[in-house]
This record gives sequence, C-alpha cells and structure tokens, in this order.
Amino acid sequence: MEEPVWNEWRRPGPTPAQRRRDVGIAVIVVLCAVEATVLINSMGAFAFGRAPGLREQLAWVLALSVPLVVRRRYPLAVMLVVSAVFIAAQWRQVGDNLVPSAVLFLAIFTVGAWEQNRLIARWSRIGVIVVMFLWLGFGLVRALIGPKTAGFKDAAGPLDPLLASVLYGLEFNIFFFLFAYVVGEMAWTAARRRAQLEFQAEELRRSQERNTAGAIAAERLRIARDLHDVVAHHVSVMGIQAGAARRVLDSDPAMARDALQTVEQTARTAINELRGLLGVLRADAQEDLRAAPGLDDLPELFENARAAGLEVSHGVYGAPREVPSGVALSAYRVVQEALTNVVKHADAQHVDVRMRFLDSALELEITDDGRGPSSSTDAGFGLVGMRERLAVHGGSLEAGPRRDAGYLVRASLPTEEKA
Repeated sequence: MEEPVWNEWRRPGPTPAQRRRDVGIAVIVVLCAVEATVLINSMGAFAFGRAPGLREQLAWVLALSVPLVVRRRYPLAVMLVVSAVFIAAQWRQVGDNLVPSAVLFLAIFTVGAWEQNRLIARWSRIGVIVVMFLWLGFGLVRALIGPKTAGFKDAAGPLDPLLASVLYGLEFNIFFFLFAYVVGEMAWTAARRRAQLEFQAEELRRSQERNTAGAIAAERLRIARDLHDVVAHHVSVMGIQAGAARRVLDSDPAMARDALQTVEQTARTAINELRGLLGVLRADAQEDLRAAPGLDDLPELFENARAAGLEVSHGVYGAPREVPSGVALSAYRVVQEALTNVVKHADAQHVDVRMRFLDSALELEITDDGRGPSSSTDAGFGLVGMRERLAVHGGSLEAGPRRDAGYLVRASLPTEEKA
C-alpha cells in the first residue's frame, strides 16, 4: 500500500453516522432558535430595537438552521447559503442575533474542517469574512447617518460612546471570525493526522504479519531440516541393517539378531529425536537447544555408521572447549548428514571425521573413499540444509568430490558469540 502525499490529502466524505449526527445537530439548533426567538419576543429585547412579526422571525431562523442537515456533505454551499440568509435576516432586523451567529460560526468552521479543495476552502472563508465586515461597516455607517437615539444616555467611560461601540463590535467580530477560521483548520489538520496514524498502524500491522509469516516459514524450514537429518540418517541405517538381517537370517541367526537389535536401537533414537523436534512447538528456543544433541553425541553417530558397515575414524585437533549450543547442534547435524550421504550414496568402505578447534571457529571435515561425484546424488536437500544451518551462524560449507577418490565435506562454524 503506497503512502499518500499528505500535503495533498483529501478528507473522505462523512460517514452515515456523521450524517445522522448532522441531522440531530440541526434539530437541536432549530429548537434553540425557536425558543430564543419566542423568549426575545416575549421580553421585547430585540437585537435591533425592533423586529418583524413572530412568524416571519421563525421562518428566518428555520431558513438559517435547516441547511446544517447537509453541512458536512456540502460545506461550501451551506456556508454560502447561511451567509446570505444571515445578512438578509439582519437586514430584516430579526429579534434574536445569538443563534444566527452560532449557525454562521458552525458553517464557516465546517468549510475549514471538511471542504476537499483546500484552496477553495481558504479563499471562500476569507471572502465570506470580508463580506461580513463590509456588512458590519455598512451597518455602522447607517447608524451614524441615521436618526440619533438615546442608546448611550448612561455612558460614563473615558471614550466617546459611539467610538467605544464601534471598537467593541469590531474586536468581537474579529475574534469571532478568526476563531471560526482557526478551529476549522485545526479540525482538518487533526483529521489528517488521524489518517496518518491509521495508515501507519495499518502498515505496522502488515509488517507484523509479514514478519510473523517469515518467522513461521523459517521455523518450518528449520524443523524440515531437522526432520530430514533425523529421518534420513536413522532410516538409512535401519534400512541397511534390516537388509543385512534378511540376507543372513537363515545362515547366521546371531548376526541377524544383532542387526535387528541395531534397527531397534536406531528406531528408538530416531523416536527420541523426533519427540525433541516436536517439542519445539511447545517449548522456547533456549530449552530446545539445551535438549538438542551436540558434540558429545557424535560417538553415537559413529557407532550407527559402523553398524551400517562403514569403517569410521575420528580425530579431534586443538584444545576442546565448550561451544554455543546452537553451534554444537549445527555441527552435529552436519556430521549426521554427511554420514547419511556416505551410507546412502557413496558405496564407501571408510570415512574419516576430523574436528578442529581453531582460535575462533570449529572446523569439521568428513571424507570418504567412495565413488566421488556420485556421493552427492539425491543429497541436494541435505546439502542445502547444511548450508542454511551454517549461514545462521555465519559459517561456510565446502562440499565436492576429492581429487583422487571419494567425497569431501568441510564446514567452518564461528564459535565466538556475536556482540
């Protein structure tokens, strides 16, 4: 999902719930306007000193309030209609001016908060505000040239009453229209920021889903490698021993019995390792590593290979030391896979396993005297698994036919923990 250009962002239209809310607000404004008009007429406290009949006043306040029903759907049109009706109502000198002013404020605010075209939103509001100040100036001029009233008979301040009245009206209207403009801009900015947060939250959710899917795929691949190593090795040994038992069952029952015993032990070992792998599904990684086989379990692999008819020689070079459990597990699996390939594919008589403890690495070298290149036949997945295991630790793998005969597998695993 491509991130929008936020400076060019357009606010989506109102939701059905917001449209219903606009209807409710319009109904409340109409009720307040009707009540205020009735009270003003009952008191005789008209905003302009006099007013038309009550029915006409009610018609004016209804004409002002009803457009609010669609204020968020058509903000610009509502502001223009309300502004025109506001001036016309003041020209007719309706009794109440409070609710009409509140309706005008709401209309100007809505354009700032909801108009899609921001250029039109800005200049249309500025235009309406200018017109309103021109109308205010016209009203002041009309008051100056009109008949004098006794409206300032109780004035006692230091300023001229008329000047004070003009300044008061001017300052009030500046604050009124500026506040409507600024609050509308703030509402638009808040909506845009909310959209940004929602977009970022959605991107974060998608990223988490991708990370989770990647982690699941990596874990499945790891389990698949382990299953391949365990099953391929032990089943190969079991197959060879079972075949040997079948061939000597009649001629040498004792040898057949030993071969079948090896099959039984190998099967139990395979089951135990499979149980350990399945434990990954309900145990954390560190617990799994502690339970996993390591360098101390290599002699069992050698015995299994010998039981399959191979001569196995094993040498350790350098000062043996404790290595990280993950490195030990990977080293064990590399030796296991290499021996499995020798048993299944190499037709070899002898295999040599060497383990070197270098200053900052553990090196494994497995060589055999088998058929060379044919040793890798059908072993592609195992070699890929070895490379993946080593890559996790920053290690390397060299695998291929030897110059004279047989096959070579050399693995290097760093033994220093990453900082």
